[in-house]
Amino acid sequence: MSFMAKKQNRSSKSSADEAVPLWRRLDERTLRGISAVLIIVVAVLCLLSSLGMAGRFGGLLFDALYWLAGVAAYIVPLVLASFAWALLSNREADQDVRPVRMIGASLFFLSILAIIGTLAESRGGMLGTLLAGPLVTYLDTVATLVLLAGLLAVSLLLVFDSSLWATLWHKLFGMFRRKDAVPTAEELDAAIPEPDVAEDEEADVDEEEDDADEKIDEEELIAPEAHPAPQGKAAKPAPAHTPAPEYVAPPTTLLDHDKGKPNVGDTKARANIIRKTLLHFRIPVEMDEITVGPTVTRYALKPAAGVRLSKIVSLQSNIELALAASPIRIEAPIPNKALVGIEVPNTGKSIVGLGGLLAGQDFTNATNPLMVALGKDISGTAHYANVAKMPHLLVAGTTGSGKSVMIHSLITSLLYRNAPEQLRFIMVDPKRVELTMYDGIPHLALPVITDAKKCILSLKWAAKEMDRRYDVLRDHQEQNIGGYHSKVVAPAQEKYRKLEERGKDVSDFDMPEPLPHIVIIIDELADIMQAYPRELEGAIVRLAQMSRAVGIHLILSTQRPEAKVITGLIKANIPTRIALKVNTLIDSRVILDQSGAEKLLGYGDMLFLSGDSPKPIRIQSPFLTNGEVKKVVTYIKKHNADTLDEALIEIGDGGNGTSNTGGNSAAGIDLDEMEEDDDQDELYEDVRAFVVTEQKASTSRIQRRFKVGYGRAARIMDQLEERGVIGESEGQSKPRRVLEGNGGGESGYDSYEDE
Repeated sequence: MSFMAKKQNRSSKSSADEAVPLWRRLDERTLRGISAVLIIVVAVLCLLSSLGMAGRFGGLLFDALYWLAGVAAYIVPLVLASFAWALLSNREADQDVRPVRMIGASLFFLSILAIIGTLAESRGGMLGTLLAGPLVTYLDTVATLVLLAGLLAVSLLLVFDSSLWATLWHKLFGMFRRKDAVPTAEELDAAIPEPDVAEDEEADVDEEEDDADEKIDEEELIAPEAHPAPQGKAAKPAPAHTPAPEYVAPPTTLLDHDKGKPNVGDTKARANIIRKTLLHFRIPVEMDEITVGPTVTRYALKPAAGVRLSKIVSLQSNIELALAASPIRIEAPIPNKALVGIEVPNTGKSIVGLGGLLAGQDFTNATNPLMVALGKDISGTAHYANVAKMPHLLVAGTTGSGKSVMIHSLITSLLYRNAPEQLRFIMVDPKRVELTMYDGIPHLALPVITDAKKCILSLKWAAKEMDRRYDVLRDHQEQNIGGYHSKVVAPAQEKYRKLEERGKDVSDFDMPEPLPHIVIIIDELADIMQAYPRELEGAIVRLAQMSRAVGIHLILSTQRPEAKVITGLIKANIPTRIALKVNTLIDSRVILDQSGAEKLLGYGDMLFLSGDSPKPIRIQSPFLTNGEVKKVVTYIKKHNADTLDEALIEIGDGGNGTSNTGGNSAAGIDLDEMEEDDDQDELYEDVRAFVVTEQKASTSRIQRRFKVGYGRAARIMDQLEERGVIGESEGQSKPRRVLEGNGGGESGYDSYEDE
């Protein structure tokens, strides 16, 4: 019985196929090609008939065309050729411009007919007379010609694409060009050497650019008068964050703009492959919009009612096989849309330049001082973020994913918007090769830290500075640093300026202390976490919990997104995260608490998850070469050598004896002093006296004597050992040997630098 049912089913399918016409079963591209060929044949016949080269049939054809269109019969071949061109054009198939071009060609032909019929009724043919007659009757001749000329111009715009005419208008008249924001190609070529954008030769590119940078003279850098910084002219930030007039921000011509165009192939064919693959697994879908981005192309589809999205997600490998593309990412559903997105890598990628992002209106007109450029999303829209709103950022990705380039982009964005009086950096670079190139810029609170111990001390200084700033806000009854600057500092500065203009004595003027933003950047969190896990986690968590209101922000980066590096406490207090390419699904869940990062392409392809968004956004970060960074740093050093004043923060290095100039004693804390003050437990002196008197030292004795827990007692024992009060452990059950004599003697304080 089942055999008979199958036989009947096959017979019904074959009969259904026979009922469908052959032309309905042909591919859409084949139908377009056949139609274009037929139209070209007719156009050639019309052209030959107008020249008298088509025989008796050609003569009859031309007589019919002349009776119908008059003199316009000679342009019929041109109109038909435009129809064929629209059908054969695949370059803009995804934009669906074929009908628009055909409508434009038809409107062009009818406008010509009506103009001829208006000027010479006998030469316009029947159609020209029918079109021009009512218009002349109701509008008169002049008004009719004006209307028809407008329609003729519109038809040309529709046929040849409005962007072509817009470009011609810009070149001839320059009415819409923003010379201060978007440099010309000649300026870019003169200011920036052409980088090699081959992705598989990235290391060679860096070496070549480093060699080229050594040959660049300081005279090649563009003078600030010739190219003013966009944020100094176009932007009108709040008074509390207005850049100091003596700070000269680098011009955007030092940075590359977007280069290249994405190569996506035949999008219609790929969309058809996706639809057929899903239909093969009995999942009917309707293909929707196709969005082309710098790195990937998203094919949106609408599944039929009753289809579980998990079935589509489970077919990822089958879709990759059908498209011969890997890896693809399925977004089910697309945020704020009733669609499923399938993101397919482009065969050719475009390079997103930081210069174009920093010259954009959204960046130059923003009033937030901590605005940074993230990149462009899948639709080519530029994305920016406010570090003050984050308020802390975690960046993670494997080697080669573009993590260090992303950090450089964030730093460069901040340098373009802020003077040293507004922003100070504390940079930690255990690898010693990424952030050390920023040494010497006036924005640094101290030279770039490369030692793990100094990193811990700098975080402790930041915690102490946070407490001090909260005291300042409390004294002025303000809740955050923004209100303090706008309601306390700005009015005082305005009053000081007016007193100076009147010639009053301002030597005793009580100027409130400005509090610049402090951004702490740790380039490799795993290296420091391995050396000081407990101290680093505690310092980061304390800052992340409380430092937002006083303008202290953290940017943490790691290439090892493991649970022991990015702990639960750190993740809970840093909601904003950037995930670049990782190796495994587990690493993606450590960063984002969801999958997706393991399917990225690398080279700046990232997922940005903000605290107010449940789903991450896929963004292509800008490509910033080492040569561009060195140009920006050199420019800042050259044009801002004397911008430091006594109001800036001072932190002594403690290791090499160098520090930034400054005189604010309230904020100036040496790292050596931090080691003596903050690293010491409150009970240390009492415990030291007890140990020296008893000549016995053990964790259990300290617990019983001072009624503290095991963890605190063990930390005090470690401090006693580090300062030479007691010796090393000789076994789990044996007390430590006391090195100091009875009666106290020297305390044995030795800084970390003297060990």
